Amino acid sequence: MLNSMKSSVPEKDKKAAANAAEVMGRTVQPHDQAWARSEPTKAGTASCIGSDTSIVGKIECDGPAQVFGRIEGEVRASDLLISDGAHIEGSVIAQNVTVYGRVKGTIRAVRVKLQNGGAVEGDIFHRSLSIDENTQFEGSSRRVENPTDLSSSVDAKVPQKKDVAPAPLPSMDAELADGPKH
Repeated sequence: MLNSMKSSVPEKDKKAAANAAEVMGRTVQPHDQAWARSEPTKAGTASCIGSDTSIVGKIECDGPAQVFGRIEGEVRASDLLISDGAHIEGSVIAQNVTVYGRVKGTIRAVRVKLQNGGAVEGDIFHRSLSIDENTQFEGSSRRVENPTDLSSSVDAKVPQKKDVAPAPLPSMDAELADGPKH
């Protein structure tokens, strides 16, 4: 019965996945057949969130992933491709992140590429960052040695302020009474 199932991945997603695979430097097989047989993802393939899919929650992927749909929450993968038309609202953590779509949130990756038409609204913690001419980036970027380590954020390195009253300033009357100092 499972072998007779029809493909559940839209044709446009298959073509986009093939193009994305070239960007990521991998050969990616269509996922519809593997998913229909409930086989685990094989080496060299990527998990895929289709363009007609919306997910709310935390996504963890041990290997590469491609997003064509919408995600609200945290996304973790070894390599992550955010395709044109895809939208992620939340944090992204991966070794390599390539953005053709939109991200609203923090990106933490060793290598981040904002590609043609991509948009990021949020902070980027990276070791390497490249931004194409036709992209949008509103936020801050910070080069850190271990960007996927959550303690490498700016907030974690800022010491906490204590409730200490400021020292009183010397009054002008006291300075005038002492006379000019040379």
